[in-house]
Amino acid sequence: MISPLLLRGARVPGGPVRDLLLEGGLVRRVAPAGTIPAGPAELDLSGHLLLPALTEPHAHLDKALTWDLVGAPPCDLPSAVAAWRAYAEKVDERDVGSRARRALEQLVANGATAVRTHADILPGDDPLRGLRALLRLREEVRGRVTLQVSVLHVDAPEPLLREALAMGADLLGGCPHLSPDPAAAVERAVALAAECGVGLDLHADENLDPASQDLRLLAAAVRRHGFTGPVTAGHCVSLGAMEPEEAARVAEETAEAGIGVVTLPLTNLYLQGRGHPSSTPRGLTAVRALLDAGVRLAAGGDNVRDPFNPVGRGDPLETAALLVASGHLTPSEAVHAVTAGARSVLGLPAAGPYEGAVADLLAVRGTSLSEVLGTASPDRLVIRAGRVVSRTTVLRELF
Repeated sequence: MISPLLLRGARVPGGPVRDLLLEGGLVRRVAPAGTIPAGPAELDLSGHLLLPALTEPHAHLDKALTWDLVGAPPCDLPSAVAAWRAYAEKVDERDVGSRARRALEQLVANGATAVRTHADILPGDDPLRGLRALLRLREEVRGRVTLQVSVLHVDAPEPLLREALAMGADLLGGCPHLSPDPAAAVERAVALAAECGVGLDLHADENLDPASQDLRLLAAAVRRHGFTGPVTAGHCVSLGAMEPEEAARVAEETAEAGIGVVTLPLTNLYLQGRGHPSSTPRGLTAVRALLDAGVRLAAGGDNVRDPFNPVGRGDPLETAALLVASGHLTPSEAVHAVTAGARSVLGLPAAGPYEGAVADLLAVRGTSLSEVLGTASPDRLVIRAGRVVSRTTVLRELF
């Protein structure tokens, strides 16, 4: 049983300083500062902005932290895939587990209490070794972070996919745009997910070709099958290359099908557009068209220091800042995409500094969203279900 916790003097975005009483995993009371009676356990959050805990809706923990090991040159998506597949031949279960834990701990320290990771079906005689490592990690961290695992594949044999789902993977993933027959890949994914009773999370249209059809195919298949499970599409880069009217139509079809979209600015800005030395496209999905259509929009960090992206710090606030700069979202919209929007896409209940919400919270030093995004202060306190799971305090000395 977690004891009640009283948070004193925290500022909520766009509002005054508040006190919050956390009890039973929920925010039980929010009141003006100094008006809640003293409790047995209190934290002074003066000088901090209190946000819903961050969420990472699209990670690749099995690939994380391999850039220096693989030695991949700066490259586009096909080259990154080739570099990873060559290295993955020698990846073992212990290696995946160790790197994944390090990357996950960084996410938690930065404020994430929910993470969805993709798990590759790896080359070799034991293709599910990476999945086993991530499923074991999911159980080990259950008290600190919710970890969802999606099986990622390109046209893998169906018996292998069934085995992966039987092992306990939460969702079925895939990459239709890398398949020789994207329409057949989408159809098979929807049918198999429906039969096995799991959700779908596909890498879709990860290219700048406006004729790419993954998202539109997925929306049509979901409606045709009457699929009722959760459906997510990540990347959707080609949507940003379409003419505005066409992008709006696809966004409306996506909303009607109930598909959540995850935009991934860090990796897509790195990989996409290398064939355009002049007026290089941004390599993002059409975030404004998706929001205007009512699509549930989330934002993720994707790859962290692996062959697909040599940088990244496992911080959803970095993702939000990139959405402001490259996607032209407001700070509020960008933070929503890594908090409430991402939790919605992951099928999690609402969290935040509001009465009745799940007490998953992040206190970060700062007084406004623009300051928090601009400074990315490492001074952070992370709360999951009313319990502190991480605290980072930095000492700075100037002489």
